[in-house]
Amino acid sequence: MKKNVSRKPLLLAFVTLTLLSVTLCLSSCRAASGNSEANGKDSKKNLTQRNVSVAGQELNDAKCPLEGYKLVWHDEFEKAGILGGDWTYQVAPPKWVNNELQTYVKETSPAGKPVAECSEGTLKINCFSEGDKVYSGRVYAQVNSGWKYGYVEASIKLPVGKGTWPAFWMMPVHFSSWPYDGEIDIMEEVGFHPDYTSSSIHCRSYNHVKGTQKTSERLCEGAEGGFHLYALEWTADYIRTFVDGKELLYFENDKEGNKDTWPFNTPFYLILNVAWGGNWGGAQGVDESALPVTMEVDYVRVFQKE
Repeated sequence: MKKNVSRKPLLLAFVTLTLLSVTLCLSSCRAASGNSEANGKDSKKNLTQRNVSVAGQELNDAKCPLEGYKLVWHDEFEKAGILGGDWTYQVAPPKWVNNELQTYVKETSPAGKPVAECSEGTLKINCFSEGDKVYSGRVYAQVNSGWKYGYVEASIKLPVGKGTWPAFWMMPVHFSSWPYDGEIDIMEEVGFHPDYTSSSIHCRSYNHVKGTQKTSERLCEGAEGGFHLYALEWTADYIRTFVDGKELLYFENDKEGNKDTWPFNTPFYLILNVAWGGNWGGAQGVDESALPVTMEVDYVRVFQKE
């Protein structure tokens, strides 16, 4: 006869090993989930390891959060100094547009202070007073070619102060008149209404002069002083914007073939700027003591369909 051997020690060992395996798995999953959530806020350079050549530089590729897109252009602002050749500076006096109070200059003010500079891995657009003027930066990416359709994303920290009007937006490469040729505002915010970021589209039928523009706004806690992700998906069928991965604005092509309602079928270029005062930024006055201020941009990336 076989001995009646107790199975209890073996069973207890099996249960113990199983529980340990489950615990380790849960810990790993929680860590992965935490890293994913962190990528939406205060994240820096979330890159994969595949290298691509963009704008003459060998840089790490980034994965688009939407399927079917590949990286076609980006700037991670890793090289200290002035912006590279893909960027163009706007030069314009006060009241040039929207009754804004700043003077836009190329690279530096008369005293040599930079209005846009790359340092410590970010682009800094500075707005400051000098003498009796306020100077700031407004820069364009790929102004002569732009992109038609795609997914665009930037990680941006907004400035603080009543009178500020930072923006991340797009205008048509082949421009003749506003609003006929269209405008896409991916992100705007004004200092007197802190942390409320908005997205809008403008065209002949829908624009702020008529009060018919298509706009959506949401509280983005910590937008002033913290990095957040602002993005656009633009296709032949619709325009969608996102804040930290959550949809903010949806505008659908009515497919009528009417430029008055859908001029968004030509290349547009990217714009980053900090305005001071103006019709919206200065709607409740400006606080001169808030200056100087800075909008900080960790990266800008453009993806298009594969």
